[in-house]
Amino acid sequence: MSFKYMKKQISIISWNVNGIRAIYKKGAFDAIMQHNTDFLCFQETKAHVEQLDKNLANPDGYVSYFDHAKTRKGYSGVVVYMKDSLPKPKKVEYGFGIKEMDQEGRMICLVFEKWALINCYFPNGGGAPERLTYKLDFYKEFLQYCKKLTKQGLNVIFCGDVNAAHTEIDLARPKENAKSIGFLPEERACIDGFVNAGYVDVFRELNPETKDVYTWWDMKTFSRDRNVGWRIDYFFASKKIINDVKNFTTESKFLGSDHCPIKIAVDNLF
Repeated sequence: MSFKYMKKQISIISWNVNGIRAIYKKGAFDAIMQHNTDFLCFQETKAHVEQLDKNLANPDGYVSYFDHAKTRKGYSGVVVYMKDSLPKPKKVEYGFGIKEMDQEGRMICLVFEKWALINCYFPNGGGAPERLTYKLDFYKEFLQYCKKLTKQGLNVIFCGDVNAAHTEIDLARPKENAKSIGFLPEERACIDGFVNAGYVDVFRELNPETKDVYTWWDMKTFSRDRNVGWRIDYFFASKKIINDVKNFTTESKFLGSDHCPIKIAVDNLF
């Protein structure tokens, strides 16, 4: 007898944890697990799986998919935790298949029958000039990867720390940051590219005029206390399924990182 998964609505959380072992010590990992979410997509895990407590490596009730930086420990990295009661993915891909793009462990894609979930931690782009070049190249390769999935007939949901604010409404001080990494015209143009290719910014689609909702704050200046932040963490979804996205939550009060978690609920994925 074949098994058909019957659950209609799927929940997904995305969160840049700024160190998965750090949030574990703070109790924030256990707290986020209490959401009982179907998929948890963490970025900036800063760990190889063999460095992790078993409760982090293999939480009860979940299947874990990790990627990490190949060149150094304690840097970058992503993980997807998926409820073990869900249908297993047809395949799991780590990176784009391009060595220079995949060395930092920034992307995992779970491919299912009708759709694909991508968890991605985009480069920051700060520091040496070549890092901005790397970031812009990463955006371009990422978009090509999404388009490839779309051409295969798959709907795409991608989430993560995009490390850029798209428009002026997406950060508290756009004029002061007009020449800052994370709000440069060339970075914003890359996000335009996602939208123009048919991938919808879920939060902005549901909240077109909403201001003062951010996902990252500079902890050195205590900007979270004043809500002087940036919206740089996103869910994007293929236009074909945007009407199936029923909810978007920004967990701005949830502590443990300099980012906060974001969450969506989606119908009809399985």
